[in-house]
Amino acid sequence: MNLLYSNDKQGQYPDSWYAATATQLEPFAALRGETKADVCVVGAGYTGLSTALHLAERGYDVALIEAHRVGFGASGRNGGQLGSGQRMEQDEIEHLLGIEDAHKLWLLAEESKQVTKGLIEKHDIECHLKPGIAHACFSDRDVRSEHRYVEHLQNEYGYDQIETLDRDQMQAICPSPKYVGGSLDMSAGHLHPLAYALGLARAAKAAGVRIYENTHVHGVQKGSPNVVKTDKGRVVAEHVVLACNGYLGNLERKVAARVMPINNYIAATRPLSDEELDGVLRRDLAIADSKFVINYFRLSHDKRLLFGGGETYGYRFPEDIAAVVRKPMTEIYPQLADIEIDYAWGGTLGITMKRMPFFARLGSSVITASGYSGHGVGTATHAGMLVAEAIAGQSEGFDTMARVPAPAFPGGAGLRTPLLVLAMTWFSLRDRLGF
Repeated sequence: MNLLYSNDKQGQYPDSWYAATATQLEPFAALRGETKADVCVVGAGYTGLSTALHLAERGYDVALIEAHRVGFGASGRNGGQLGSGQRMEQDEIEHLLGIEDAHKLWLLAEESKQVTKGLIEKHDIECHLKPGIAHACFSDRDVRSEHRYVEHLQNEYGYDQIETLDRDQMQAICPSPKYVGGSLDMSAGHLHPLAYALGLARAAKAAGVRIYENTHVHGVQKGSPNVVKTDKGRVVAEHVVLACNGYLGNLERKVAARVMPINNYIAATRPLSDEELDGVLRRDLAIADSKFVINYFRLSHDKRLLFGGGETYGYRFPEDIAAVVRKPMTEIYPQLADIEIDYAWGGTLGITMKRMPFFARLGSSVITASGYSGHGVGTATHAGMLVAEAIAGQSEGFDTMARVPAPAFPGGAGLRTPLLVLAMTWFSLRDRLGF
């Protein structure tokens, strides 16, 4: 079974609030026959679009191939949060890699936000970018840990865009009875993820990138040049970039062993009244909470609650996605137990063992970046820039990311799913018991 086709119709965006409100592009033609390019990029999500755009701006001839539509995968379905730092927290990175490399990774993460914001400004991408993400905690112990981490960022990294929140300050932002404090990061932000992806695609097209949609890649023959084989054609290219993330399938074993697809779900309520809004979010900020299976949510520009929660680890989405999301949403907001849900959708993302992205060279002229583990809006955009720089011979940033250990999942591709289910069942139990 192929995740590209397990839950979605060929060449169609899911029935999401994002797809309903984004100004979509006219479809790009599928690849027919043979074409040549300096670089062939496989996958038109944030990584692929950013890679293609940055390479084209450097003068490279780029062919960008997408099995469905640009922004079809996680890039067009996610929670829209542009977070700070890496997916792994800085004190954990310090223990893993040491202080020096931890500081390098922090600076790269800070650059990722600026690259993303800069692309939005430079290309006039209307994606409702707004500042602020609050991290909400369920227990006093979580709050103490979060406050220590904020102080660490302030003292060790000089990061002054984040502040601690006590119970009253959190309630002034998010009046859920479940949250007892946390932090607020005003350099982080939130946006309409599909509108952002489509804006990158428009910019890439304008820069000269040749985009092919509805073109399924089923093999890469490495060599000089490389040959990217598709269902009805092929691309002969000096360089190949695999930017497939959770939808990689069996295209490259080394990546598949380290980047595992999981499914996550989001629901959009009907528009809320002012009274309802006052009981949900009192500031136009995004929220991510302290559960291991994280809840994340924000308001849309038409005053809906966009709530993300729940994960599954098989190939198929549940039949009633709204019911899956309603469960954690009602835990946070009991008053919304019967709220109408106008849209509910799922998406597949790529995670790694250490929740850090996987950057690698797969040969002398094949390169990959993926496995953003739910932290991909800025990180994947930035990865595209780093991949483009590496192809152009400036690989310091890429090589720093590639040095992060990326162990294979136990059991390889065959056993990774059942073992992950066991682990996630344990973490889910911890969430429910509050320890």
